[in-house]
Amino acid sequence: MTKTAFIAIIGKPNVGKSSILNKVLGQKIAIVSDKPQTTRTRIMGVLTRGETQLVFTDTPGFHKPKTKLGEKMIKAVGDSISGVDACLLVVEPVGELTESELELIEKIRKSKIPAILAINKIDTLSDKSLLIERIAELSALYSFTAVVPVSAVKNDGIDLLTEEMEALAFPSEHFFPDDTLTDQPERVLVAEIVREKMLRLLDKEIPHGVAVSVEKMRERSDRELIDIEAIIYCEKESHKGIIIGKKGATLKRISTYARQDMEKFFSCQINLQCWVKVKEDWRNREGLIHNFGLD
Repeated sequence: MTKTAFIAIIGKPNVGKSSILNKVLGQKIAIVSDKPQTTRTRIMGVLTRGETQLVFTDTPGFHKPKTKLGEKMIKAVGDSISGVDACLLVVEPVGELTESELELIEKIRKSKIPAILAINKIDTLSDKSLLIERIAELSALYSFTAVVPVSAVKNDGIDLLTEEMEALAFPSEHFFPDDTLTDQPERVLVAEIVREKMLRLLDKEIPHGVAVSVEKMRERSDRELIDIEAIIYCEKESHKGIIIGKKGATLKRISTYARQDMEKFFSCQINLQCWVKVKEDWRNREGLIHNFGLD
C-alpha cells in the first residue's frame, strides 16, 4: 500500500531549511547561502522511497517584512502551514528563541497538525549539554512528534530525520511520478543558481535587491550543450556597477560559478550569458514581482 505525506519545512531565516531539504533529497534543488532570506518562494521537493512518497515545501524564513516582496514571502509560509499534513520546524541549538519562532510554534499549535523538531547545526556545539537544554526548552512549548538533532553540513542525523518523517505518511496514492524531484521549472532552477552565486560573492544588501530572469534556454540539436541567456535585475545604477565589477570581473565570476553548477545539474555543457539591468525599487512593485515569478 502506497503512503504519502505533505510536509512544510519552516523556521527563521538562515537556520538551514534549504540545506536540510537538499540533503534529504540527495540532490540540490534549493539554493543556500550564509545570508538570511535566501529562499523567496515556496520550493517543492519530492522524495519517493519504496511505497512512501514525501512531498516537501521549503518556505522562506519567517521574519518581519519590510517590502511587498517580503510580505509575499511571509504569506507563503502561512499558506504552507495551513495546507500540509505535517510540519518540520528547524531551529538552531543555542540562542534565545526569536519572536518569529514563537509565532511559528503558535501557528503549529493552532493548525493541530503533527510537527517534528529538527535542531540543526549541532556540529557547532562544543558543549553537548546545551543540546539537552535546547530540547527541554522547546519540548516544554509544544509536544513534537519527534525531536531530531542534525547537522546538514555534516549530513549527520539526516537519515533518522527522514525515517521520522516517513512515519507520518498515511495510506494514499502518490501525487507525483516516483522519479519526480521537484516541481520547479528548469528556468527557475537556472535563475536561482545565478542568484545563489550573487548571494555568495556580493556583500551587504545588494543580493537581496536582485532578481534573475532567464530569457532564453535552448538545447542544441546534438543535446550536448544548452544555450542560456539570463538578465540580472538590480534596484540601483550603483548596484549595477558593483555586480559587473571592474572590467566585468565580478559578473564573469558569477557566471562561471553558475555555469559550473548548471553543468553538474544538467550533465552537459552550458553556454551561459548574463546581462545586468536596473529596475528601481522592484521589490515594492507588484507588476515586477509578478513578472519575476515571486508572487
